Amino acid sequence: MARRPSLARALITGVTLFGVLGSLAACDAQTSESTRSGTSAGPRPITPVAGCAKGWTDPAAASAARGPARCAPGAPAPKPLKTKTKIVVSASTLTAEYLAPLRIAMAKGEFSKEKLDVELKLLPTPDALPLLAKGDIDVQYAAPEAAVLNGIRQGFAIRWVAGNFTPAPASKSGFWARLKPGETADEVSLEDRTVGTLIGKGSVIMYPMEKVLSAHQADVDSVRFQQLGPAEVLTSLKNGGVDAAWLLDPVWRQVDGDADYAFLGGQPRGEPLGGLLFGPDLLTGNPDAGVAFLRAYIRTVNTYFAGDYKKDPAFLDDLGEALKTEPDTLAAVPSLRMDWEIREGTVDRLQKAYAAAGVVEGDPLPEDRVVDRSFYAEAVGHQP
Repeated sequence: MARRPSLARALITGVTLFGVLGSLAACDAQTSESTRSGTSAGPRPITPVAGCAKGWTDPAAASAARGPARCAPGAPAPKPLKTKTKIVVSASTLTAEYLAPLRIAMAKGEFSKEKLDVELKLLPTPDALPLLAKGDIDVQYAAPEAAVLNGIRQGFAIRWVAGNFTPAPASKSGFWARLKPGETADEVSLEDRTVGTLIGKGSVIMYPMEKVLSAHQADVDSVRFQQLGPAEVLTSLKNGGVDAAWLLDPVWRQVDGDADYAFLGGQPRGEPLGGLLFGPDLLTGNPDAGVAFLRAYIRTVNTYFAGDYKKDPAFLDDLGEALKTEPDTLAAVPSLRMDWEIREGTVDRLQKAYAAAGVVEGDPLPEDRVVDRSFYAEAVGHQP
């Protein structure tokens, strides 16, 4: 289904991502309004799915203790498409642990059971987004970042269709600060400090980061943000280049227990902030393939990632091979809680954080312009 992979470079060169999306909007005038809406012509029939009686939780449930939806291992069962279908997925990294269900689904043949031929490509988010909007890739493993919302606001058929994970309770992936003499984690002030970030103010991390800043006498206007590469974040925090930074798994382990650093907060428990974005090819062109893709993805979570998946040494080896990461490195941090559902209100909270950071334009988008839960609802047999 994916075509013309070289288009991204030509579109991105010399212009901002926002400008690229605007150019694509002008070039895509021939696209039908039904495709632009990101919704199908009408509701699709949904039938109960064996083993998935608990495959859906109330989107409004916001408790940090909320358990993720789960079906029985091996469920939902495959329902192969009539014809073999190619789906191209992009991700900005191929080794991050949150990609594990996707990588394991490919390695274990779960997509093949649905008659899907899935290709995974390494593409930076700014390169992939216009390709997704154009239909040159089918799925983007990313998040509803500010650039995505700005693109949707311009009319592109892109929807957030599934979540990815929430941190384990023992995880300290998140906002870390270097303490000044005499400071404690409860007393540290972040006002006028420099914060290192991988993406910038347009990242979904701005939502939990804003909460941390507010709890420590600061806001987005009273701190300085410095964008850093993945290999630079910890080094910069340690050598004083930045005063605080968002540290991911397993990097935070290198400062955990050091009295000179304090963990101030992370991603909200029970609330995925990223996952799978569908473009027009799956939203309206071939929704059967979209449902089949999520069916395989969800089956992989239920079969291999239902609980503490790192307790199984054999599977940890499989995971290390799929992610090209040493099993000991993976075992050094708690298992993620894989979660395909999207919480009600997450998009509103993200947009509030983006507005405070000054990275979105116009009025907030209603949730149904950004989120489409119908694909995973159909995959697990949930009727609204």
